[in-house]
Amino acid sequence: MQRSEIYEVTVPIHAPARARGLHVFTGRATSADEALIRAHQAYAAAVTALTAANAPAVREPDGWSACGIREGWDPDWPAAKATPWTPPRSSTPTGYRP
Repeated sequence: MQRSEIYEVTVPIHAPARARGLHVFTGRATSADEALIRAHQAYAAAVTALTAANAPAVREPDGWSACGIREGWDPDWPAAKATPWTPPRSSTPTGYRP
């Protein structure tokens, strides 16, 4: 059995008026490929929940979920990148140091 670690998946998003952004997903996976699949599944579940009346938010036990999905924004899944997650420098006890 492979050991899982926390991955971060960044997905470029585009709006009709040429606006751009990123949607970031995090969760446990055994590889970057699995992380991309799990992020895509979390996104699909979030979109389904948006369209269903009174659908509760779903968070998988291994951390994958999606919130803040922007209606009308299209994710560019072929350009998505998965990398092992590294805690931000600002999460250290001494705070951010440039």
